[in-house]
Amino acid sequence: MAESRHSLFYQFVATDWDGFLKGVEKEGLRADANGFVAQTPHPHALGSALTHPRITTDYSEALLELITPVFTSTEAMLASLRDTHRFVQQNLGDEVFWAASMPCEIDGDQSIPIANYGSSNTGQLKHVYRQGLAVRYGRIMQSIAGAHYNMSLPDSFWSKWQKLTGNQEALQDFKSDQYFWLIRNFRRRSWLLMLLFGASPALDASFVANVKHDLGRFDNSTWYGQHATSLRMGDLGYHNNAQASLNICFNELGTYTRTLDKAIHTNWPAYEAIGTRRDGEFIQINTNVLQIENEYYSAVRPKRTTGPGEKPNQALDARGVEYIEVRCLDLDPFSPVGVNQAQIDFLDLFLLDCLLTDSPRIGDEECQRLDDNYKDVVASGRWQELSLCKGGQRVPVGPAARELLDRLQPLAELLDSWGQGDTYRSALAAQLEKLQGDDWSVPSARVLEAMSGAGLGHREWVLELSRQHQQTLRDETMAPQVLADYQAMTKDSLAEQKSQEEADTRPFAEFLAEYLRA
Repeated sequence: MAESRHSLFYQFVATDWDGFLKGVEKEGLRADANGFVAQTPHPHALGSALTHPRITTDYSEALLELITPVFTSTEAMLASLRDTHRFVQQNLGDEVFWAASMPCEIDGDQSIPIANYGSSNTGQLKHVYRQGLAVRYGRIMQSIAGAHYNMSLPDSFWSKWQKLTGNQEALQDFKSDQYFWLIRNFRRRSWLLMLLFGASPALDASFVANVKHDLGRFDNSTWYGQHATSLRMGDLGYHNNAQASLNICFNELGTYTRTLDKAIHTNWPAYEAIGTRRDGEFIQINTNVLQIENEYYSAVRPKRTTGPGEKPNQALDARGVEYIEVRCLDLDPFSPVGVNQAQIDFLDLFLLDCLLTDSPRIGDEECQRLDDNYKDVVASGRWQELSLCKGGQRVPVGPAARELLDRLQPLAELLDSWGQGDTYRSALAAQLEKLQGDDWSVPSARVLEAMSGAGLGHREWVLELSRQHQQTLRDETMAPQVLADYQAMTKDSLAEQKSQEEADTRPFAEFLAEYLRA
């Protein structure tokens, strides 16, 4: 019998282990002092959303996205994220940075301004893509915020791991195969993350005005899911009827990029009926199932940094998978920066175990079971009578979760023995603690308890929490050099956007036609 992958990993020693590479992309709405989505432009003091390396926007002009560089430690990554939050909070004036995934008060599609990136062709492309999302799915769905966690392992790990597994492929191909190995197991276990980190069980009534739903009344201004963990990831959040026709294969890189590429080049009648222009202005990039790769919504993505003008699929095909992007994380509303250390350290442990566990290809039948488990936990994860499908049997969600957590204990102990601390055991213990007793203290339960305890609906409670976080961060002094660095990034990004706009002389229609041919 072949030696298990866990056994092979235990042949590493402390000097072989260089840890994880990590970064976060954290979204959040700007809201006015009354808790209504901000109608103001992206603050000039935050620089250019097109070219700033740390501060940009996602779908909406009001939806900030803060990006960290790549770090080797959770502490350094969170320190960088906190610095960016401090700088943002100092430049919001009377507005607040919304602390929750589900949005503040809105008033239909037209209240959510689409992000503007200036007059350069690249900037216009980003704007037209977002216009396309608006005409396809409406703007309301795009007002939701989350955190994306990016993790990779250094080449020093992959070289040793390849040798231990006896693989003879080119290192690039081996790494891609192994990242997809990890992704397959991530898909098998991602329901656990929704239970442990789902934090959006309630929403403001304005989000579902004139929308049919099955939520319960929390108060006159708030709806909630009685056992829900993440309304953000449910039917009211990120969903897409056209994408339901896709059969995106996560088994290997080649089939993944081919399937996505087919979707980008396959016409969708409903989108064709909309057309690409309205009153002479572009309103979507094309009329296909997907405009670009990023339109595909998934809980996890294989990623590769792109070069200028390069598409994500082209980068993956040319240079293989560089890192894994975990996309299913709700904002932690109790944290001023939307994520917390125990969560990040646990994700590293969780993802590493996904790599080290046997991971057969996922067939259509298993794929459906995995999707069902995920959806069930999103909708009803706090219902302790909920059962999940595992190996052809139904198992209660609580024991299934604790079994997955318990299996991580030896790996946590090993990593801690190499690091001379208790980082991973502590992170694991924090997750196990959430599932103790009859009343689980998972984030979705804590949110509802906090709202009830304060006697506030979703909007009022999150607004108060957002103000508290703002005051906390504004009270923390930025080191003079750090502040100077952020001010320089603002200035440089504005200059870079202006330079791009002045250099662009080609009409956008020609630029777009060439982009689509590439």
